[in-house]
Amino acid sequence: MSATLSPARSTAPRPRATRLPGAARLAGVRAGVELRQFWRERDSVVFIFAYPVLMLAIFSTVFGSEEQGADGVSIDYAQYFLPGMIATGIMLTSFQTLAISIAMERDDGTLRRLRATPLPATSYFFGKVLLTLATLIPQTALLLVVAAVAFDVPMPSDPGRWFTFAWVFVLGTACGAVCGVGFSSLPRSGRSANAIVTPVVLVLQFVSGVFFAFFALPGWMQSVASVFPLKWIAQGMRSVFLPDDLVALEPSGSWQHVATAAVLAAWLLIGLVVGARTFRWRRRDDG
Repeated sequence: MSATLSPARSTAPRPRATRLPGAARLAGVRAGVELRQFWRERDSVVFIFAYPVLMLAIFSTVFGSEEQGADGVSIDYAQYFLPGMIATGIMLTSFQTLAISIAMERDDGTLRRLRATPLPATSYFFGKVLLTLATLIPQTALLLVVAAVAFDVPMPSDPGRWFTFAWVFVLGTACGAVCGVGFSSLPRSGRSANAIVTPVVLVLQFVSGVFFAFFALPGWMQSVASVFPLKWIAQGMRSVFLPDDLVALEPSGSWQHVATAAVLAAWLLIGLVVGARTFRWRRRDDG
């Protein structure tokens, strides 16, 4: 009788499948990478932090103090234009920076290499948003300190005004970031991104009450600006830093907080939809 030999069973433990971190943790890791890369580009860091401060200093020095409305209401130009400088800092750091940097990352192959990793697209996007917030918070804090110390701009003492500042800041930053992601698919290459994105932001600055008093602009400019987020971010910030008497200078006669939240939320949704439908990991000519 022949014996049947059964194969020896291996007693070695089976390796456990490695579980990838969650999307939120990967977003934090990606944001850390983005921050390290950001701080290494010192010329870009200096420009991003210095631009709002320099523009506030230039306008305040040139125009000084001037009457801004009827009934003898007078306000220093530094105080009047501070909200606009905060708003343009948000738009530059969120919309412009992301639209250009993502287009350049697509052009140089960074996005293609990231696509080959387990990094989800949502983690990449949230990493960019976290980078934007981490950049904007110290930038805005520096601007407020300079405005208060160098130009004697009074800071709000009402907690309600700081609450308004917080939600306009966060909603405006999120809106600018997702719109920047969506707009990044428009340039055909990284080299053309600056030429396409910068003029858009520059025009919006001129018609949205950043460089000029919004109430003094022609009606058609006010109507055009009202379609886009920058005008509403600037108006929301004016409601924080300007005296209540100056609400009469607004074309609507009010700060329009509900309209501000609605328009920014609408652009946030539009940016999410457009970004999700048009975002590309590769260049158009790369297959």
